[in-house]
Amino acid sequence: MKNILLAADGSVHAVNATEEIVKLSKGFPDIHVTVISVIDSSESKSAALDLKSNKDLLHMRRLKKIEETLNKLERAKIDYQVELLHGDPGPSIIKYASEHETDLLILGSRGLNSLQEMVMGSVSHKIVKQVACPVLVVK
Repeated sequence: MKNILLAADGSVHAVNATEEIVKLSKGFPDIHVTVISVIDSSESKSAALDLKSNKDLLHMRRLKKIEETLNKLERAKIDYQVELLHGDPGPSIIKYASEHETDLLILGSRGLNSLQEMVMGSVSHKIVKQVACPVLVVK
């Protein structure tokens, strides 16, 4: 196992998923983690306006949200890169995983948007059903 994809949104469950990667790294010291975070412009009008007016500011805000995840990877000396995506989280994660060599996709069982999850179903459930690679869902 070498290429791990970590979906991160700053939620408690995403941070817990990061801790699982730290545990895995002890058995697989040469792993490379791609941290993907999806900026969902449909969440609010302000996010959509920010995307049009100042993409850099929006990216900085997203990086701030996932700062704890990145700090955990750095402290564990895990090789990683960050990819910020735009769109609907489920399909964006599925598309990214299918277009890149991914040995394992790790994500939290619940994200930051609980209302959307109640109405439309969980993002993690949709991803597990549709992605081709193995998936670890962490509570």
